[in-house]
Amino acid sequence: MRIAILSRNKKLYSTHRLVEAAKARGHDPIVIDFLRCYMNIASHHPTIHYHGKELKGINAIIPRIGASVSFYGTAVVRQFEMMGVYSLNKSVGITRARDKLHSLQLLSCKGIGLPVTGFANRPGDIEDLTKMVGGAPLVVKFIEGTQGIGVVLAETDQAADSVIQAFMGLQANILVQEYIAEAQGSDIRCFVIGNRVVAAMKRQARPGEFRSNIHRGGKAKLIKITPEERSTAVRSAKIMGLSVAGVDILRSNHGPVVVEVNSTPGLEGIEKASGKDIADMMIQFMEKSMKTKKPKTRKAAKTSIPKAKAPEAVIDPAPVTSLRHG
Repeated sequence: MRIAILSRNKKLYSTHRLVEAAKARGHDPIVIDFLRCYMNIASHHPTIHYHGKELKGINAIIPRIGASVSFYGTAVVRQFEMMGVYSLNKSVGITRARDKLHSLQLLSCKGIGLPVTGFANRPGDIEDLTKMVGGAPLVVKFIEGTQGIGVVLAETDQAADSVIQAFMGLQANILVQEYIAEAQGSDIRCFVIGNRVVAAMKRQARPGEFRSNIHRGGKAKLIKITPEERSTAVRSAKIMGLSVAGVDILRSNHGPVVVEVNSTPGLEGIEKASGKDIADMMIQFMEKSMKTKKPKTRKAAKTSIPKAKAPEAVIDPAPVTSLRHG
């Protein structure tokens, strides 16, 4: 089948691996810069045009939508869905996961363990807001931030007050969360495909840093997770409506707590830490979901997982369209 990988850069590790895995299984993958797509939103014949021509013959898409272009990217995904094209992750799931506040509210409604989280609009509410989450130390983070950017650890109530006021003064939407000290600067990235966690890695922050993101210098290694952590990750992805997700979990004194569900998880860190061909698993999941057999046009080649010197930036840190304070 013809698979379109919606990515702005075909040289990114994840994009390259997905192309490689699709070819190895006899498919015809193409990389499409979704920002170059434009749409005819017609009732009877919705279409997508690319480089001056109508896109035809696409059987499935794999969205790799960055944070700064979520609005347009999800619109393109929806258009493909309107055309009856299978999408590995649905547009509604991508939209839910990209909004941190919305995703936490959805997870909370379903009983998923979360850090105590506060959200407010006025500087006058800061004192009570910090009390709600247990006081300092606490974490302040942008709703739209990714890769650890826009995340600050306030170690005192005075520091928390200053940071929150500064962010509110910039009309930034922020969340205030309890600091899970027992996690000791580490988190667990669970890579979910369908109804199972196919791999998990522990990310440890570098000395003097509390953010465990690999983009912030964190180190990753393979880890064995508990049945409760496995169940939490799978349920979280399902609640978001995602077939493929990176679920980030902290080990707290009261059990696993979810800090984020990523709809476009990078493959480099998890493949290197686990030694597993995650890209191939994603393609196989698509085949089963679409109930299609592996094409026999060419012999499947054995793929290798290349060693890259630095992790990719799958999701860029620029903000999505956000609400502004009145």
